[in-house]
Amino acid sequence: MASRIFPLLESLYGPAGAAVLAPKLATLLHRFRSELAARRGPRSSTDLSERDVLLITYADQVRDPEITALAALAHFARHHLRGVVSGIHLLPFYPWSSDDGFAVKDYFAVAQEYGTWNDIDRLGAEFDLMFDAVFNHLSSESDWFRGFLAGDERFRDFFVTVTGEPDLSQVVRPRALPLLTEFAGRGGPQQIWTTFGADQVDLNFRNPEVLAAVLEALLFYVARGARFIRLDAIAFLWKEIGTSCLHRPQTHHLIQLLRAVLDEVAPHVLLVTETNVPHEDNLSYFGDGANEAQLVYNFALPPLVLHSMQTGRAEKLTRWAQTLVLPSDRATFLNFLASHDGVGLNPVRGILAEGEIDALVQRTLDHGGFISYKHLPDGSQVPYEMNINYLDALSNPGAAEPAEMAARRFLTAQAMMLCLPGLPGIYFHSLFGSRGDLRGVEASGIKRRINREKLARANLETELADPASLRARVFGGFRDLLGFRRTHPAFAPNSPQRVLELDPRVFAVLRETVDGRDRVLCLHNVSAGSVTVPTGSLGAGQPFLEAHGWRWIPLA
Repeated sequence: MASRIFPLLESLYGPAGAAVLAPKLATLLHRFRSELAARRGPRSSTDLSERDVLLITYADQVRDPEITALAALAHFARHHLRGVVSGIHLLPFYPWSSDDGFAVKDYFAVAQEYGTWNDIDRLGAEFDLMFDAVFNHLSSESDWFRGFLAGDERFRDFFVTVTGEPDLSQVVRPRALPLLTEFAGRGGPQQIWTTFGADQVDLNFRNPEVLAAVLEALLFYVARGARFIRLDAIAFLWKEIGTSCLHRPQTHHLIQLLRAVLDEVAPHVLLVTETNVPHEDNLSYFGDGANEAQLVYNFALPPLVLHSMQTGRAEKLTRWAQTLVLPSDRATFLNFLASHDGVGLNPVRGILAEGEIDALVQRTLDHGGFISYKHLPDGSQVPYEMNINYLDALSNPGAAEPAEMAARRFLTAQAMMLCLPGLPGIYFHSLFGSRGDLRGVEASGIKRRINREKLARANLETELADPASLRARVFGGFRDLLGFRRTHPAFAPNSPQRVLELDPRVFAVLRETVDGRDRVLCLHNVSAGSVTVPTGSLGAGQPFLEAHGWRWIPLA
């Protein structure tokens, strides 16, 4: 067993606990090692290049009544996405009971309504895959939790219980929901910790048996072809009454342990941490640059791009981007503008003023979106997340704006994301120019459903075949951007960048390879007026940018 693993076990469970857990972990690693080595030869994180792009999608995003959901997605991806994206982030496809998949009932199965592991295998034969590791919590309908309530010794202490009335006021809550939920157990009522809602019961990582069970799931995902593992809601993992239960040292030690395990048996697999928190806290999940996540979601980027496009000024985005420094050549950002969730506001607290955040909230409401709130320790609430389709956030769907203008504004925002160091992640509804699904919200009462509409494959194909449609304009623009990006090593995730201050209305980034052989000047006009950009000694002349337009210029 790697020398890094046992000290991490000791830091979490003490010498005695580590001594008990170590042989179990060694057996687990031995069991998976040969299978993982046979599946794919070792790849290091430096294999990520300018050609790598992830699509973020639900397993049943594209529906065809004749075949399974995963088969429909594979057919659609084969026809439209080969040569456009390199990988697919499949949002949780396991059996689930709520939260559109994030209340997992069984870590080791594919939901019957989506298909089978064979469907996953076929998709993975053409694209790198990202799986979600939803390890903070499980569904209250899972066999593990039912066994726990029934007094099954295998699941004793598997979930976080609270007795008495301890002071929980310091606990950071991501949503305005009760922290504890009462369940009827074999020995009577039990108060169970439910960070994200009553159906999502939190696992107790203070119990080393929970870690062993979760490590088995992690290695199973790798054995099933995962190239990336997304650690969902990982910042909340370790509970300790009397603390915020957020970003605990033990949480970082657990991530380091997962990394050490993967480095030993599957070094080609990359960990991605999902931590929708203020930017500086988010960066802590890189660890020292080599011992925690290889990729960290760049959560401050989506609201900062929206702020720039709303105000027509790029100064705040420029100053923030100038601070982006990677801790090593073994780590990088996962850049994105939209996902299955809304646009988080916590990441820009301290970057944007409260009045600027309030303006984003008001714009969301004006454009038909919704706001989700979180509890503060004093019982008050603050906006936590803007629930709105990203295209709608940029172009009011009620304003009847021409498709050409809406697409240009949207693609300029996407170009700003695509030009930055890191691995791009593009949400399905962004790639294909969707609008918000208000009917989905009304039918479910769930605000996040505004950006989770499922699409009939036949209808989607018809719209994409019409070059005048918004979908075709957006997808065509994305293909052009990504095609240009693939041909320039300057866009490799760890290639250097210079964020330039050429005009307050322009977000300007110079990307170049370390040897200087490939250089690209990326210019993005966030204002509603045209701009002629003074490029000085960069050798790009005086580029003209139309309103909300962009240009990427190769430099000699």
